[in-house]
Amino acid sequence: MVLTRRARLLVSVAMATAATVSSVMWGAGKATGAVSDPVPVAAVAAMPVPAYRSVAPEADISHHGHVSLWGEELGVWLLSENHGPSDVMRSTVRLRFSVALTGRQEMPSACLQADARTVLCRTGPLRAGGAPGRQFALELQLAGRPNEVAVRIDTAWNGGVTDRNPQNDRHEVLAPATGDEYVF
Repeated sequence: MVLTRRARLLVSVAMATAATVSSVMWGAGKATGAVSDPVPVAAVAAMPVPAYRSVAPEADISHHGHVSLWGEELGVWLLSENHGPSDVMRSTVRLRFSVALTGRQEMPSACLQADARTVLCRTGPLRAGGAPGRQFALELQLAGRPNEVAVRIDTAWNGGVTDRNPQNDRHEVLAPATGDEYVF
C-alpha cells in the first residue's frame, strides 16, 4: 500500500490529537500516545465546537466621476453605485488631495472635512443592481494655485459587506490646472 505525504500527515495529526485528548482527560504523563488509548465519551462531548461566523453579504461598490482644476478651485463630481448582489445600507467614500484645502469649505450635508487634505462623504443606501446611487458635487478651495492636484478616491467604509471587486472603488486622478475634466 502506497501512502502519500498528505495521508501520512493526516494520520500524524490524528494520532497527535488523540494523544493530546488522552493526556488531557487521563492526566499528563499517563498517555502512551497510541491511537488505541480509550477516550471517554465525556471528553469528546466536552471539546469546544467552533462557532460559525455569519457570512457578510456581498456587494460591489463603485465610484466614478471626474475632477477639474482651475486656479485655486478644484471641482469633484462623484457618483457612487452598488452593482450587487446585496443592498448596502450605508457607506463612506474618502477623497484625499495632494494639496491642502483652505479654511472652511462649503460642502453637501453628507460630506465633512476630516483634515486639511481629506473629505469624507456618506453615500446613504445604495441599492443593488447598479441603480442610480448617490451623487456629489464638490467645489473646493485650495491653498495656493497649484499646477496640478492628485486626487485619491476610495471607500473608507463599506457598510460591512464583502466587496470582491475593490478596483472599481479605488482611483487616483492627476488633474493639471487646465480646467479640463479628468475622468475616473
